[in-house]
Amino acid sequence: MAKVRQRCPWCGDDPLYVAYHDDEWGVPVRDDRQLFEQLTLEGAQAGLAWITVLRKRERYRQVFAGFDPRKVARFAPAKVEVWMRDPGLIRHRGKLTSVVPNARAFLAIAAEHGSFARWLWSFVDGRPIVRRGGPPRVSPEAIAISKELKKRGLKFVGPTIIHAMLQAVGVYDEHAKGCFRAKRKKGRG
Repeated sequence: MAKVRQRCPWCGDDPLYVAYHDDEWGVPVRDDRQLFEQLTLEGAQAGLAWITVLRKRERYRQVFAGFDPRKVARFAPAKVEVWMRDPGLIRHRGKLTSVVPNARAFLAIAAEHGSFARWLWSFVDGRPIVRRGGPPRVSPEAIAISKELKKRGLKFVGPTIIHAMLQAVGVYDEHAKGCFRAKRKKGRG
């Protein structure tokens, strides 16, 4: 009998969710395009299940130019009306309206710090924080990052959304104890 891999309980058994957990969630990301994608998708997820976003992610990638923040920053505001009719997107006007100005602010942070990744990872001195067990829903870093992003005009970047992003992009390694992805025994934090 084949040994069953133990995973974080949140991912369940949906193949899309399992693949996301196994291959992406918690892997350190230092690429600005990928960080812009995750930031945008986490904002789109607010109030919904993450699986909903995963099922729509490919369409988001098509509509938002592969999440190239330079291209997205040049989109005309009128595109929101087209996006609102697209069933492949989460049709929430506030979330969709936030994407272009968020791209512009994201690029401003990147220009100021050399990259958005450099800025983001500076909150944890460039090294993931490892936690096993019950991670907090919100962390001091997520609160500080959220506050700074809001100050710069970004929307849909509250502390809970930012904490989820930090988990997804590996700033936090919060795979559950016993999960096969929980490789690090201990770390900062």
